[in-house]
Amino acid sequence: MHTSSIWAARGVAAALAGLAAGHLLAAVVKPATSPVFIVGAGVIDLTPTPVKEFAVATFGTADKPLLLASVTLGTLGLAAVAGLLARRRLALGLLALTLLAVVSAAATLARPRVEMVDLLPSLATGLVAVATLIWLARTTDVAAPASEDGPSRRGLLGAGAVILAAVVVGSAGQWLATARSQIARITLPKPARPLPAQTAGLENGITGISSFVTPNSEFYRVDINLTVPSVDVDSWRLTIDGDVRNPRVLTFEELAGMNLVERDITLTCVSNEVGGRYVGAARWLGVPLSDVLQPSDPDADQILSEAVDGFTISTPLAVALDGRDAMIAIGMNGEPLPAQHGFPARLIVPGIYGYVGATKWLSKLTVTRYDRDEAYWTARGWATEAPIKIQSRIDTPAPLARVPAGLVPIGGIAWAQDRGIGEVQVRVDGGGWQRANLGPDAGVDYWRQWWWPWRATPGRHRLSVRALTLDGEVQTAARATPFPDGASGIQEISIVVE
Repeated sequence: MHTSSIWAARGVAAALAGLAAGHLLAAVVKPATSPVFIVGAGVIDLTPTPVKEFAVATFGTADKPLLLASVTLGTLGLAAVAGLLARRRLALGLLALTLLAVVSAAATLARPRVEMVDLLPSLATGLVAVATLIWLARTTDVAAPASEDGPSRRGLLGAGAVILAAVVVGSAGQWLATARSQIARITLPKPARPLPAQTAGLENGITGISSFVTPNSEFYRVDINLTVPSVDVDSWRLTIDGDVRNPRVLTFEELAGMNLVERDITLTCVSNEVGGRYVGAARWLGVPLSDVLQPSDPDADQILSEAVDGFTISTPLAVALDGRDAMIAIGMNGEPLPAQHGFPARLIVPGIYGYVGATKWLSKLTVTRYDRDEAYWTARGWATEAPIKIQSRIDTPAPLARVPAGLVPIGGIAWAQDRGIGEVQVRVDGGGWQRANLGPDAGVDYWRQWWWPWRATPGRHRLSVRALTLDGEVQTAARATPFPDGASGIQEISIVVE
């Protein structure tokens, strides 16, 4: 290996050591302040909306791991350059590594709700990276035994040992961040009037159709967080303020001790394309929003909700308090909220997309006005009012599937929260619309499973589906992209019958 390659490896090893130390310290202080996470969050904030939508549509839930990998690889590439600079002059390499830590610190300061302690992981990253490069430069010999560019066993072993140690320390930090979860010790109280147990869905007889109740582990997750916030439930507080009659601060115990209700509600992400998977149905346990939030200003038109990390969402006040089952949820499918779905509390407002009504890791609710306060997504051009559009999806057969001729069940789900699904229709090869059979009914805010028995004949066929609400409104065929207020159109898939 050439001497320059060894110096590049030293730069990479030093950066990895720094990142591992910063990640471990962040696990103790606040996991989201880990340098890779904090720089990645800054990249998300600076990314134009069309690019974000492209990433979600193209990579789905893999968009975050890909971003983290890109930030890490970019950092290591710059660290390799720092190592090469150090070969010429050690001070130049040290300065380059310091600048990487400065970028992390600047990204930290740009976050909402920043505290001085949040800078410690970036500081640790810079100090450890600089110290490691100095140690590698002084304790390993890069001079070749026969020529200037010959192999240096000692240099390679030194860099390799540092990289191995960095992996161990970084893994320990990740384990510690995960182990901090307090969800397991939470016991949820029972609602005064529990709902009857959910009935069996069509999934018991139709292979491939979405489960009537989405398991917590399979429920979609779309947010800007590269790491799930770790919340200390004992110190967590929910602040109710702004133009309200009764400003207050609630502990989790106080919130859980209020009038709890169970509600079956389907959530949908505005990024969901026609036929997409960013929709899920669950039974939620929580406190009716109207029980804790009574406006005092007749001109107030917005609820500005804030997460523990300072992320904000704006919800139309009139929609949230119009009698629908809006709630502050603390339970999901009989369990405390999973960390990735908002533990210890989240906002649920049925009938509107999540970016305006489903704040996770909730910490504050402020009654205000749109002309006074602006939330994260509305500042980026998304609609302020975003009612969920009527949608339906074919789950089975899958697109481009090959199925045998004969009786083939076509099945899927349809949703129109706050209005309810009254009918689902299926069409084959552009023919007439055929009425499908509906699955169990859990209320207007919950999706409906559906299926239709099809006598399939050999050849290539096109299958389409549309839904109608209880009051007869028909799902539109007009195509629209998710931005700025949700996708629309009718799903059509092609299959081959053999």
